[in-house]
Amino acid sequence: MAKKVKKRKEIKRKLLHKYRLVILNENTFEEKISFKLSRLNVFVTGSLFMIALIGLTTLLIAFTPLREYIPGYSSTRLKKQATELTYKTDSLVRTLNYTNKYLDNIRMVLKGDIENTVVNRDSLFQQYKLDPSTVDLNPIKEDSLLRAEVALEDKYNLFERVIDKKNLVLFAPVTGAISMKYEPKEKHYAVDVTATRDSPVKAIANGTVIFSEWTADTGYVIILEHEGGLLSVYKHNGSLSKFQGDIVRGGEVIASVGNTGEFTTGPHLHFELWDNGTPIDPLNYIDFN
Repeated sequence: MAKKVKKRKEIKRKLLHKYRLVILNENTFEEKISFKLSRLNVFVTGSLFMIALIGLTTLLIAFTPLREYIPGYSSTRLKKQATELTYKTDSLVRTLNYTNKYLDNIRMVLKGDIENTVVNRDSLFQQYKLDPSTVDLNPIKEDSLLRAEVALEDKYNLFERVIDKKNLVLFAPVTGAISMKYEPKEKHYAVDVTATRDSPVKAIANGTVIFSEWTADTGYVIILEHEGGLLSVYKHNGSLSKFQGDIVRGGEVIASVGNTGEFTTGPHLHFELWDNGTPIDPLNYIDFN
């Protein structure tokens, strides 16, 4: 026990033993600066200096751009750019999916590669027919509130209202005799109208040209997109007056009657009408006489 006490005292004496650090002039040995030190003072001072140095380094790394030069840290600018690119990529993927679906519909129009189903005027409106006896016509609270809200919006609406495509007046692209009617069972999703060669072919309504090219099977083909998802297709033309991206008005000349393409049978217009990817009988909407 005495040895342990004696050892502790010896350690304490060494830690507290005073030393003098003197800085002398080498030539004159004149004393310039002197410090009284002990092992304990040196240890405590060195420890505090290391802690302060570590803390300062941490602050510099955490709150200054210097951290960008340390491996493993990324800059704020790069993170922002990565986030923006992620959003742009997501938007581009969504737009690409919509575009692919849209092109698939155009490909169906060009090839006629759809199911062999009969679509007539009555079937288009069948889904909207209801039995009046099964409908409760008594207004409810939510219905009254919605009507009032819609009426208020319409009152102050300064923008043009969307016109239902079924209320559009469709011009006849050409006038002439029908040589072949709309026959979906035979995959003839159009009407063939005979006309004099080089007769003008007109747009059935206001729209945008989305296709205007030569094809081996159907010759010169032009396709117009109208409001409400309506497409009009004109095939076997002798020449085209409009090009992809052009805006046309109803009744405007877009092509001329011809006899082009491998599947032609003489000067005529092969005319198709599509409603949101579904072929419909043009005779239900247009008078070609």
